Amino acid sequence: MAHPDDSSPVNPLPPVIVALALFIIGIEAAFSLGARGILGGPDAVGWRLAAVQRFGFSGEVLDWMMATGQYPLQHVIRFVTYPFVHASFTHVLFASVMLLALGKMVGEVIGNLRTLVIFVISGIDGALSYALFLDTGAPLIGAFPPVYGMIGAFTYLLWLRLGQMGGSQIRAFNLIGILLGVQLVFGLLFGASDDWVADLGGFATGFVLIVFLVPGGWARILRKLRQQD
Repeated sequence: MAHPDDSSPVNPLPPVIVALALFIIGIEAAFSLGARGILGGPDAVGWRLAAVQRFGFSGEVLDWMMATGQYPLQHVIRFVTYPFVHASFTHVLFASVMLLALGKMVGEVIGNLRTLVIFVISGIDGALSYALFLDTGAPLIGAFPPVYGMIGAFTYLLWLRLGQMGGSQIRAFNLIGILLGVQLVFGLLFGASDDWVADLGGFATGFVLIVFLVPGGWARILRKLRQQD
């Protein structure tokens, strides 16, 4: 008797991506319920603002740390906590959907731990780009810089795939071009935002990191360099 095929036609999401998305959504749920007086009592109305002040990344705080040579944990931790604090439910919705979609495609290729590395390092480099290229007192919050790191990683994987298929590899950059164009339009319509600097920094970091993290990626680069000699 033949055994039925119990395999799912849909590949499950990588656990690390599910955990990150649930953590992001859970924090937003607490903020939203607190703002409506359903959770936490009267003080909960200010939870979001307090979280932005305590966990959002600040270029001014980084300037202070570098000027004084003091790096207290409560400020250094902002590099990895700001992606979990968002301005609104809509902000969280778009970030979570993109994280789940891009994280699935990247995580299936390189695994959970390496995907987490891309998320964390892209977020850190996104914050550094924000502080380095901008002079603003506005805090950086939201998961888009590390999500753009996933986009960078996916772009490299697509670039490789198109090369193997003999296609035009420039097409791999269509997604980042479209997203930056959408951000420009929204900025013109609803007020310019400088967050795109951090997003672009995250994208570049993800694109570079995946070269070292994808199986055989670095060896492939070395072969191409030797072929050019």
